[in-house]
Amino acid sequence: MTTLAPPPTRDSAPAPRHRAEPPPSGGGLAARAKRLFTGAPEDPSWTRPTLWGILLLATALYAWNLSSITGNTFYNAAVYSGTKSWKAFFFGALDSGSFITVDKPPFALWVMGLSARVFGYGTWQLMLPMVAVGTGSVALLFRMVKRDFGPVAATIAALALTLTPITVAITRDTNPDPILVFLMLLGAAALMKSVRTGRLMPLVWSGVAIGFAFNTKMMQAYVVLPVFFLVYLWAADASLGRRIRNLAVGTVALIVSSAWWMVVVDLIPASSRPYIGGSTDNTVWDLVIGYNGFGRIFGASSSVGSQGNGASFGGEAGLYRMFNEIMGGQISWLIPFALIALVAGLVLRGRAPRTDAKRAALMLWGGWFVLHYLTFALAEGTFHPYYVTAMAPGIAALAGAGGVMLYRAFREGSAAKWAWVLPVAVAASSVWAVVLLQRVSGSGTLYTVAEIVVAVAGTIAVLGLLVGRFTKRHRLMGIAALAAVVALLAGPAAYSVSAATSSTNGTNPTAGPSTGGGMGGGMGGGGAPQGSGGTSSSSGTSNSGGQSMGTPPSGNSSSSSGSSSEAAAESGTRPSGDGGGTGGGGGGMGGGTQVSSDMITYLKKHQDGATWLLAVATDQTASSIILESGQPVISMGGWSGSDNAMTLAKLKSLVKAGKLHYIIVSSDSGQGTNSEIATWVKANGTAVDSSEYSTSSTSSSSSSTSTSTSTTSTSSGLYRLDASDVS
Repeated sequence: MTTLAPPPTRDSAPAPRHRAEPPPSGGGLAARAKRLFTGAPEDPSWTRPTLWGILLLATALYAWNLSSITGNTFYNAAVYSGTKSWKAFFFGALDSGSFITVDKPPFALWVMGLSARVFGYGTWQLMLPMVAVGTGSVALLFRMVKRDFGPVAATIAALALTLTPITVAITRDTNPDPILVFLMLLGAAALMKSVRTGRLMPLVWSGVAIGFAFNTKMMQAYVVLPVFFLVYLWAADASLGRRIRNLAVGTVALIVSSAWWMVVVDLIPASSRPYIGGSTDNTVWDLVIGYNGFGRIFGASSSVGSQGNGASFGGEAGLYRMFNEIMGGQISWLIPFALIALVAGLVLRGRAPRTDAKRAALMLWGGWFVLHYLTFALAEGTFHPYYVTAMAPGIAALAGAGGVMLYRAFREGSAAKWAWVLPVAVAASSVWAVVLLQRVSGSGTLYTVAEIVVAVAGTIAVLGLLVGRFTKRHRLMGIAALAAVVALLAGPAAYSVSAATSSTNGTNPTAGPSTGGGMGGGMGGGGAPQGSGGTSSSSGTSNSGGQSMGTPPSGNSSSSSGSSSEAAAESGTRPSGDGGGTGGGGGGMGGGTQVSSDMITYLKKHQDGATWLLAVATDQTASSIILESGQPVISMGGWSGSDNAMTLAKLKSLVKAGKLHYIIVSSDSGQGTNSEIATWVKANGTAVDSSEYSTSSTSSSSSSTSTSTSTTSTSSGLYRLDASDVS
């Protein structure tokens, strides 16, 4: 019976030579440098120049117009604090006084923080690592796909990853996701090396890489682990006993590299370290399994106490989520093609040996894609569109590898049924691309042109493939295949260009035009355009991007503690998840009260040697004040305002020691401990009248030229506390 899978000897045969044999080993540094730019001798001459062109494109998209990038204020403030204190750096504290940590482990903050310590704090200093890992991920994916499927597949995969809209958007931000993706790809590369060779050490390094990814974004790094274990157990070139032994050793490496920071932090007495933001019991373990673990999947986080509270960021949970109006333009362009390519590719390799490298790679990338898809689509907890950038390498690899396999089967296969699979896959993705572009019809010329290109190129591709196949005109099929690549990537390219040339929402970055339902995106992705300054208005709203990270703290722009992020304002709910924004407030410890630049100037003048400039309700408020003032600010309630970071006893001890003098409480008393603190502060503290710091409190209300953001009310919510106030 004829089989489409080639015999084993064919896969192991050396590839055709396109250049002269390489010089003898020991060619020296010059020879190695030349090879870096020209590629391996066995590669076609176009391979390495094409790769460099794609990497240049990726760098341009990620780094274009750096001055418009504000990043996520939440993480920016933590990085800034880490440049002022090594203690804050190690723990990932929001403030340099190390009162509370961010709600993520600190590896991404360490990477950005080291860049800021070496080069100084600013936009390009924080973005440099993000651009580097984003471009590095493209290069790494190219290398992995090329090893198993050749340079054409690798080129398509690298270009697809480069032009994934949400990947462009998030790489132009200071959220930890680009670093997470790079570390996961490093783990995958090491895994596949161990699969091919049967050696132990690459598997150990794979575990270490995923461990560092865990210390970047906790449980999200583990989404790929089931397929890692499956691929190694199934396809590694070793006996079953050796495979099991190696997996056991690799698992130990994974556990150690994942848990070391958590164990160290939890062993340190709570009095000697910051409160673990997002936890309910001040331990990293609780953060892992609760807020950043099962709470994301099942929608009930013990630290937030809400069900499905993130659905409004990316649409309702369900298998269709990746295709809805919010998510569709961010990630779904190539999903139809990738799914068809995955199934067909596995069938084509069905009779290959157990250790077949191509099938192992298809299992890896297919599992990567499917596991991420199901996790993100069905997650009932906090969900931001930019999470799905972790899914992009799987989709891109399947598009490149599966596309080339389908083309070869389409062109050479003896089974007539394969004459239809490639055209069907191209047609399905082209039609879906037109649907996505129709959703944003009228949003701009760029999307109209993209729609026309997709329709024309897709038609040429499908007709050309069919005509070429049945008339045996291989040149026509080659031209049709190029048209198919254009059709599949024109839509993502339009969204990616939009993401690279527009200001984006630092809290919830997305690409492309608004689709009317999202809660993110600067110029694209469901939100109003964001400015780069992140200053607040007199109405108490603020740009989600927050203080520009390229502007040193100078006290010349205002902040608001009474505003939520733009997303929350639209939905009527407070976002509870991944950092960000300058909004916040709430509870009984600072919601509903503005913090103007005049107030910050007053606070700095009367700080009187205190460690912290001010205590406010939430991380959002504290982060913007930290960036403006350059001083540590206490977030008493963490991101959502519900953390038990500040207790009345702790507040009294800080005031008694002279480490804190000022606190903001709101007019509403809040609940629980917040209410207790607010009541005590109002009873024992001295209210600061806004006339003491506001330069406009006595100005005429009819003045149209006033630019002050402070309230005209004399009740500012600001209280002064001294040691004598503590009984």
